[in-house]
Amino acid sequence: MAVALVFVWLSMTPSLLPRGALFQGLVSGASAAVGYCIGVFLAWLVRFMISRDEPWRSASRRSWLILAGVAIVGTVAMLIWFSQWQSDIRDLMGVGQLAWTAFPTIAVLAVIVFVVLMSLGQAFAFAVGWSVRQLNRIAPPRISAVIGAGLVVVLTVFVLNGVVAKYSMQWLNASFAAANEETKADNSPPTSALRSGGPGSLVTWDSLGREGRVFVSRGPDVGALSQFNGSPATEPIRVYAGLESGDSIRENAELAADELVRTGGLQRKIIAVASTTGSGWVNKATVDSLEYMYNGDIATVSMQYSYLPSWLSFLVDKERARQAGRALFEAVSERVSAIPEADRPKLVVFGESLGSFAGEAAFGTIPALAARTDGALFSGPTFNNTLWKDTTADRDAGSPQWQPVYDNGSQVRFIADQQDLGHPDAPWKPSRIVYLQHASDPITWWNPNLILNEPDWLAEPRGRDVLSSTRWIPFVTFLQVSADMAVAVNVPDGHGHDYMSAIPYAWAAMLDPPGWTDVKTEALLPRLNRD
Repeated sequence: MAVALVFVWLSMTPSLLPRGALFQGLVSGASAAVGYCIGVFLAWLVRFMISRDEPWRSASRRSWLILAGVAIVGTVAMLIWFSQWQSDIRDLMGVGQLAWTAFPTIAVLAVIVFVVLMSLGQAFAFAVGWSVRQLNRIAPPRISAVIGAGLVVVLTVFVLNGVVAKYSMQWLNASFAAANEETKADNSPPTSALRSGGPGSLVTWDSLGREGRVFVSRGPDVGALSQFNGSPATEPIRVYAGLESGDSIRENAELAADELVRTGGLQRKIIAVASTTGSGWVNKATVDSLEYMYNGDIATVSMQYSYLPSWLSFLVDKERARQAGRALFEAVSERVSAIPEADRPKLVVFGESLGSFAGEAAFGTIPALAARTDGALFSGPTFNNTLWKDTTADRDAGSPQWQPVYDNGSQVRFIADQQDLGHPDAPWKPSRIVYLQHASDPITWWNPNLILNEPDWLAEPRGRDVLSSTRWIPFVTFLQVSADMAVAVNVPDGHGHDYMSAIPYAWAAMLDPPGWTDVKTEALLPRLNRD
């Protein structure tokens, strides 16, 4: 219990994002359970090593009273520090302060979570003990202990994987498949042949899925583009294949590429290949920015590969994301490559979160990405992005993990906001690549290695929106960042997993659209939104 108490205190230290009462209660309760487990193991280890014959005495009433007094004083002190740390990080990110009711709520939730997890652990221990006692009737004690523990572990894994996981995934798929059939109130089938689901389309409106219907229904029209740029605009092309448009990922990729050909997308100045999150979502600011910059002379192609939201797809379905990203780019690239080189449009790729993971899939290295495209913008990369991970690990000496410099920024640059586009101050080759990532984004920095290993982003100087008081703590930091992931988009633009204002600046720096200026970028920002 003493170790559990220490872990509760440590759980109140700051991490990447502000935490409300719910998630702080979950983190504190889970941390207490981890501490209790470690304390039990350490007590057992000491007893095992000392090998005393007489039984150990239970803790005295006086010992419990001392622990209770220390718990009260220490917890009050840590709550005061917690309040100050939360105030600092909330001021830094421009979000509201915690109400006083948060503190008793945290305490109650932490106790509930701790008791539930501890009870589950004790139930597991009881099952092991019962199995060992039964086996003791027919086998020596040590053999019984090994076999009994092994049987319970195997049975637990079987139940979790074969029963709980299976039926949970069936229920989740059914639930999100039903949500995929919904159509938002302000979306209706397009009347333009330049949109999937419209006249002459190779895919039906219903097959696009909820996010696909949003994608083809929205965006600036010719009037808005003409008014903004002061010249007659071209109607943008948006093509999309939903999960139900074809029978497989490859078939859907081919359908999307054929839609691109049908709509005349190969004759546009820019073709943008957009990799989606699991449910098919695309950050609308990324597409809208390009359409304004090229006054509509652009075609964007995308596809859905899952019903599940991004975080769940990442955990259980990321291989489909990889396959979808690779299949879509290859299908589009094949058609673009058939055009004489002098007449080819520029080909760019982009994606956010799990979409960045999918968007990287067709490329093994930064030079390969630069050779096959005219630019790439990946926002909020996940820790499992292969290309991002390799490039970050191979960063130039002296550059921090939260903003690495690779090959002196000659082809790829890592930015947190638009001011970072000029870092480093060195020539930037054509076919430019940008990773847009915030130092406070838990989606980028979450990693199972946080359990026992200090990451570079905490060992090195902190990022601009990470408190200097943030420290790595074994087990606890992993739980904190895991909780941060749940609220990653509940912070203002420029922090966490909320990306928007830097996107048009990144596109402008990468592609240098004719006649485009920073003044136009600033004027564009109020017209953009993520959804």
